Amino acid sequence: MSHLRDQAAPPPAGFGLPSDHGGKDLGIFLPMANGGWILSSTAPKLDGSYEYNRQVALLAERTGFDFIMSMAKWRGYGGVTQHWRSALDSQMLMAALASITSRVRIIPTVHTLLQNPAVTAKMVATLDQISRGRAGLNVVTGSYKGEFEQMHAWRNDVGHDERYDLADEWIDIIQRLWREESVSFAGRYYTMDDCQSDPKPAAKPFLVCAGTSAKGMRFTADRMDAMFAGGRDDAELADISRRVKAMAREAGRYIRTYTMLTLVIGQSDAAAEAEADHYRAGFDEEACFGMMRAYGFLDAEIGRENSFVQNARSGFMSARIIGSAQTVATRMIEMMDRCMLDGMMLIFPDYLKSMPVFAAEIMPRIRAFFPEVQNAA
Repeated sequence: MSHLRDQAAPPPAGFGLPSDHGGKDLGIFLPMANGGWILSSTAPKLDGSYEYNRQVALLAERTGFDFIMSMAKWRGYGGVTQHWRSALDSQMLMAALASITSRVRIIPTVHTLLQNPAVTAKMVATLDQISRGRAGLNVVTGSYKGEFEQMHAWRNDVGHDERYDLADEWIDIIQRLWREESVSFAGRYYTMDDCQSDPKPAAKPFLVCAGTSAKGMRFTADRMDAMFAGGRDDAELADISRRVKAMAREAGRYIRTYTMLTLVIGQSDAAAEAEADHYRAGFDEEACFGMMRAYGFLDAEIGRENSFVQNARSGFMSARIIGSAQTVATRMIEMMDRCMLDGMMLIFPDYLKSMPVFAAEIMPRIRAFFPEVQNAA
């Protein structure tokens, strides 16, 4: 394996993350909606409550994770589990968790179709103060038509590629409001007249997005600091990672690439597989159909089922690694190295049970294999 950074790329911006210096960023995707990330009646009963997420955030802080992130969700998928019917507000949750942590980076999610850029600029500036410079923002351009239609917020006049044009205006306004005393803007989607927004963030917020279409990758490479990528296998994931990094390099920027994984960790590979089989036995097929209705049976970006839908047919809503701590560590290292990833965002069936195991038995192996080097850039 070779894990040298592309020397032709500009150095990454400093965000207090291991990837600033050649290490790998390890984050937690918070279980802020009931059911977590497994469509199953036999999976651990995650309730999506603030209390559970508070415990997860504090555990992430204590055990050495680098960031915590939450999604934004307004409608569940039904089924016997009523999956994701109960979901916390992403922005308020992350502000609360910022106030009780001191080290992990805090990343809420905002959908560009739902929230005005001036409102978002002030929200993130407030989060910057609460977190003392650890604020981030996950930008979602909108792909959940049924979820948005229930509140009459879907825009049929804005197609897939146009949503990235809208998002480009949206983030441009936000970044200007973070820097400038007053912003006037006349675009296709937004107009600002002498718009003011204070206070300004003291530290540059960490911007992330997940867009794997050509238009989405271009937007992410030009505007974001990191991209969440998914693929049906290592080859596809590596191709996406290389392409978006090349786009960023051409623009004189460095883009981090992450992927999302569910980890089922057992005392042995056989024990982990038995646990995963137990979850599969309770697969909530009706909730899966509800999810596919929300996302679309075919992903308009790529013309086929996306990896999210494909994975969900197994009960797991993301790619996964199932095995002993040694097996999981080896596979994670292989994926990050082979696919030129800067880190991973992790999901667990039972966070409070599995995170300490990961921190004690897997994280040290990853840190040792990908050490931070001050002149890594």
